[in-house]
Amino acid sequence: MGASIRQLLLLLSKDFLRLVIIAFLIAIPITWMVMGRWLDYFAYRINISWWVFAIAGVITVAIAFATISFQAIKAAITNPVTSLRTE
Repeated sequence: MGASIRQLLLLLSKDFLRLVIIAFLIAIPITWMVMGRWLDYFAYRINISWWVFAIAGVITVAIAFATISFQAIKAAITNPVTSLRTE
């Protein structure tokens, strides 16, 4: 109802990206513990660096943003009359 594509994109992506980031922050300590225990069983032991999780977080947020952006732009461009006609 008068919102631009940029405004719709920001409204939709802000909420979804917040959930993705919260889920990632919850998953970091669990993954750290599980991977640490798993790597302890190998003959050559290594430690998991923090940058591995940082790269995984950036990739996760980028994929989520790309998916959300595609769907939001598709919804913003679509004529609302055609959506109402099919229902």
